Amino acid sequence: MGEISSDVIRGYNDTIILFLLLDSPSYGYEISKKIKSISEEKYLIKETTLYSAFTRMEKNGYIESYSQNSESGKKRTYYRITDSGRSYYREKCEEWNLTKEVIEHFITEGGENGNS
Repeated sequence: MGEISSDVIRGYNDTIILFLLLDSPSYGYEISKKIKSISEEKYLIKETTLYSAFTRMEKNGYIESYSQNSESGKKRTYYRITDSGRSYYREKCEEWNLTKEVIEHFITEGGENGNS
């Protein structure tokens, strides 16, 4: 099957990014590398998708951005999760559990409906 369709996962990009910011601030390239690694390369987030998520979440107050020099001296924009972002993350986790519970009623292992 390869990669996950971006249509399927789009609603959870914010959740994925917030998860990666729970423990410490990070920056775009590092976040995209972690998504690729944690998903075992099944989900590769596009740069435009990532940065539009940053913009949207910052506007909503879920994350804050700040500039800082990296170890190499290069100026980077870092993102950190806010308390509001932590609450939103918890809501999205609850939503996912409910979604999974509902969708699992309609998923079969072999892809065939046993009722036919």
